[in-house]
Amino acid sequence: MARHAFSRELRLLTPAQFKNVFDNPVRAASPHITLLAKPNGLEHPRLGLAVPKKALKRAVWRNRVKRVARESFRLKQHKLPAVDIVVIAKKGIGDVPNDELFELMEKLWRTLSRRCKSSA
Repeated sequence: MARHAFSRELRLLTPAQFKNVFDNPVRAASPHITLLAKPNGLEHPRLGLAVPKKALKRAVWRNRVKRVARESFRLKQHKLPAVDIVVIAKKGIGDVPNDELFELMEKLWRTLSRRCKSSA
């Protein structure tokens, strides 16, 4: 069985890593969330999260969205191409229940994978 972890090497950590993704990315979007991706030259995907206060005022609400995004990535990382991904939350995401948020993330991971393979 594949090892499902979210170790330090699977995270975007520095502002330079985030900036690289924001420069000419491949996009997958919904009304509540946007995924930006860019090839990273590694053998695995990496994840960065951007959940602004403007989208969700309370820290507990932001943390819930980040927790769901991390868990979804952790389970799907083995099916994703070697790209750096930034998840950006938009206004209204706080109204989406966890199960629907998981389904939305699943759909966006598939879309992103397809678009990254076609742009390569």
